[in-house]
Amino acid sequence: MLSKKTQYSFYALVHLAKEYQKGPVLISKIAEAEKIPKKFLEAILVELKKNGYVDSKKGKGGGYFLIKPPNQVNLAEILRIFEGAIALLPCAAYNFYKPCSQCKDENKCGIRSIVKEIRDNTVKLLKSYTLASVVKKEKELLKNFKI
Repeated sequence: MLSKKTQYSFYALVHLAKEYQKGPVLISKIAEAEKIPKKFLEAILVELKKNGYVDSKKGKGGGYFLIKPPNQVNLAEILRIFEGAIALLPCAAYNFYKPCSQCKDENKCGIRSIVKEIRDNTVKLLKSYTLASVVKKEKELLKNFKI
């Protein structure tokens, strides 16, 4: 299950993707529109800024904005910032590997093999979805809902 921090980061980034190249967006506007506590959102945006996804402008006309185009930010990247490993077990993690104390031999462990397969498929799917594809999906859902 995703943490609130990860969920809120997705909502905030999608909001910024919808405003891409229209100028900075105030934290208060994002917080209100996405129903995210403002202080929590501030911490999330600082983390996203530190990782090179957003930047900010101070003063009048200031706020946060995406640095990268929405079609170049995939969900796997963001998930890893806030959740760490995507794998269900540390011994099956790619970026955050840790040996498993349960396995007698990792290369012959059926559970590890299956969890690695789940990880690979999950990462592939998460990498295939970008902020742009989420925005597009929302437009499609809205269009279908109005019918």
